[in-house]
Amino acid sequence: MNERMEPPSIGKLSLFPITWPIFVELGLQTLLRTSNTFMLSFHSDEAVAAVGVANEIIIMVILVFNMVSIGSAVVISHELGAGRLSEVKSVIGMSIFLNLLLGIGLSALVMALSRPLLSLFSLDSATLSLAMPYLLIAGGGLFIQGVLTAAVAMIQAHGLTRQTMVVAILMNVGNVLGNYLIIAGPLSYLELGVTGVAVCTIVCQLAGLGVNLHLLNKTAGGLVWSDMLSWKRARLLRVLHIGVPASLNTLSYNAKQFVVTAIIASLGSVMLTAKIYTHSITLIIVVLGVALSKGVQIIVGRQVGAGQTELAYRTVLRCFRQSLVITLAAVSLVCLWRTPLLAMFTDTKEIVELGGALLLYGFLLEPGRNMNVIFERALQAAGDARFAAASSVLIMWLFSVPMAYFLGVGLGYGLYGIWASFIVDEWLRGSILYFRWRSRRWERRLPYRRARAG
Repeated sequence: MNERMEPPSIGKLSLFPITWPIFVELGLQTLLRTSNTFMLSFHSDEAVAAVGVANEIIIMVILVFNMVSIGSAVVISHELGAGRLSEVKSVIGMSIFLNLLLGIGLSALVMALSRPLLSLFSLDSATLSLAMPYLLIAGGGLFIQGVLTAAVAMIQAHGLTRQTMVVAILMNVGNVLGNYLIIAGPLSYLELGVTGVAVCTIVCQLAGLGVNLHLLNKTAGGLVWSDMLSWKRARLLRVLHIGVPASLNTLSYNAKQFVVTAIIASLGSVMLTAKIYTHSITLIIVVLGVALSKGVQIIVGRQVGAGQTELAYRTVLRCFRQSLVITLAAVSLVCLWRTPLLAMFTDTKEIVELGGALLLYGFLLEPGRNMNVIFERALQAAGDARFAAASSVLIMWLFSVPMAYFLGVGLGYGLYGIWASFIVDEWLRGSILYFRWRSRRWERRLPYRRARAG
């Protein structure tokens, strides 16, 4: 019999101890993608462009895996709170196998459509010839990423965030060392280039998956094949009830960013470059907000599962206040060093001045974004994911995108106008979710209670 790793009790769950490992892990996930680009910059500019474009496709596909990973993590939190450990094992087994099947299907699809997908980016022949093998290898290994995404989410749902952080650190160290050996080290004579980087990434992900599956097995007290093949309709619907809206919301947000970037590109290279550099610098604040929201989701999911809805209600409001202080402190540090940070990317005075002004806008933008992600995750944890997704998607496409075009292009305010639209968008969506939480209507539609009753 496997010895079970006990998750921390509800009383021992608090925001900072859960959040900081998630923040480190998310930062390392970003580094794992960007380290490939950085290493390849020593090889050729065409290789950097090839990997960058291929990664855009891969990232969009990875978002689909959230459909299972987010839903299963919330359901597991509910069942841990209720003390139903046998159901936890069944949800874990089903979710692993479901993401494996989904990953195999998406891997095959990306490999089959690799050339048509890359042709959408109008690449020159040299770049296309490099992007093709990378996408075939990295895309073919997406099923590994699918299972890895689910495993990490479910381990973290138990409150064991430090363990997944350690695995992420080891994966990144392995990836950087592997890239060095292939591109600039003893194996550089093989001239593997982009292909070698793709293989290295897959090997590191596979190793990380093996360790995380071992941790998940110990966390659940031992998984068996029957857990993976036990697909009750009610159990699957509970996962998808939360996972599908959450996944659609994330996909919609990324699609919105793509459209707005296209609008910015129409304003000229200076505007586009300033946007890219500013986004690169503020990414650390965005990752911090996401980590805080994931921590809230884990805590609230457990409390809701235990029937402690009053405690969950107060916990979210308290965590929101704490997260605002942390976010504003991070914005202050970035703004204090905004000129040196931008100077790391460019010496063009116009871009530095424009980017510096946009970073100052962070004092208005980031608290709104923080409110948005915190209450979105809280509502997902309470089973009210459909409201969070529907309200956000409608506002993004019926209001925010048109406003970005109107202020940036129509009225001629350029990037300042588009950034103002970002601020209004985040605060509007965040405020709606905040008042939804304060209304406590989410208490009327806790799906896990109906599932148990059934």
